[in-house]
Amino acid sequence: MAKNDTIDTRHYDVIVAPHITEKSTLLSENNAVVFKVANDATKPQIKEAVEAIYSTKVASVNTIVTKGKTKRWKGKPYKRTDVKKAIVRLADGQDPIDITSGI
Repeated sequence: MAKNDTIDTRHYDVIVAPHITEKSTLLSENNAVVFKVANDATKPQIKEAVEAIYSTKVASVNTIVTKGKTKRWKGKPYKRTDVKKAIVRLADGQDPIDITSGI
């Protein structure tokens, strides 16, 4: 894929939503942001999408796949879906991303 700075619709398919928890808020002090991403998204795709959408430089991307739990509802078991999260560390000197505002 050619690297370009324009925002494409495929970038919004890669980044699903910001993941806001206490732990992700603590990570923001270390210049990192946590996003829920598509299950088939790769680290280079995530890096390209964050750089295009938020116009910032990304230093590194770490990914985590949280397996869905098996639960019961009315006595019948079902499985929650798997969720992939990406911890995106911004390059030094970059302004932090404000994920509370709209994209």
